[in-house]
Amino acid sequence: MSKPNPGTAVAQITIPTVDGGTITLGQPKDRWSMLFVYRGRHCPRCKRFLNKLNAVLPAWTDRMDVAVVSADTRQKALDDQKEFGWNFELGFDLSEDQMRALGLYVSEPLSETETDRVFAEPGAFAIRPDGTLMLVEISNGPAARPDLEELLDGMIFNIENDRPVRGTA
Repeated sequence: MSKPNPGTAVAQITIPTVDGGTITLGQPKDRWSMLFVYRGRHCPRCKRFLNKLNAVLPAWTDRMDVAVVSADTRQKALDDQKEFGWNFELGFDLSEDQMRALGLYVSEPLSETETDRVFAEPGAFAIRPDGTLMLVEISNGPAARPDLEELLDGMIFNIENDRPVRGTA
């Protein structure tokens, strides 16, 4: 597995959203973007994290676009969105090739009751308007997640001060 390379263009990836649109990475945009990858409907830790994100979403969207994606089917993603009332852009069907292009850890289901396909472990990616990667946080399991308040505070500082990419060596 290769590490994501901050300061370089994010892989060109298009992911469908539950509302019929798409999330496109690796292309210039008018704003900064934050992409959160979650394990899927089977993960209770993901729900807690994403419920916290949803509760503070306006503070995030004041500064940047926010999207959340998983390898789940559209129906599973819709079921989560309806059950938890999530307001962020929600993508589904993240492929194994896309997971690997982002440098994510990929897991096989432990059983059929967990889920029916490979899935990505959690990740967070801050992307500059020019499509380059500013910040990466990836985990190989469900327990390691960024603190949303600290992450947002740091991103506001980076945006307002046009901070350079770090950790490139």
